[in-house]
Amino acid sequence: MFNQSLFKKAQQGDKKAFLHLIEIDKEKLYKMAYLYVKNENDALDIVQETITKAFVNMSTVKKEKYFNTWLTKILINTALDVLRKKSKIILLKEEMVEKQSPDMRIEEKMDLLQAIEQLEEKYKTVIILRYYRDLPVQQIADYLNCPEGTVKSNLHRAIQKLKQFYQGGQVNEQGY
Repeated sequence: MFNQSLFKKAQQGDKKAFLHLIEIDKEKLYKMAYLYVKNENDALDIVQETITKAFVNMSTVKKEKYFNTWLTKILINTALDVLRKKSKIILLKEEMVEKQSPDMRIEEKMDLLQAIEQLEEKYKTVIILRYYRDLPVQQIADYLNCPEGTVKSNLHRAIQKLKQFYQGGQVNEQGY
């Protein structure tokens, strides 16, 4: 659980308090980073860079209730930066599909993963946050610094593109 006194100490530069706050979310951070890069080493690098950026900028967090949102934003932006630098696409774990539909055949799961991997970055991101992290649209909008309407539109378009994929029209590199 989140500890308010730890947060205040971390904001004042206490490394131990900051590391304890990070310890609470480290597994969640790693899993999310892994969803973006599907590579253990890259995911660990993203988490490490996220923690470094967060420590340096800890004093910018206005209230403790925003800490997790702020930390997740840093992770998302860091992961997207790594992907841009390496010109990779976002790959997803098979577990994501299993979580959503445990009775789905393995072939269907692989088709869904393939379809999601072909989506544009912005569509993959909203799909990951909405259906893997099970976040509400408002929180996704906060994470991505965009209006809720944009998140809803991107989710709708992503779902339409996935439907198109299943109806035989493959999604191209641009996510169309």
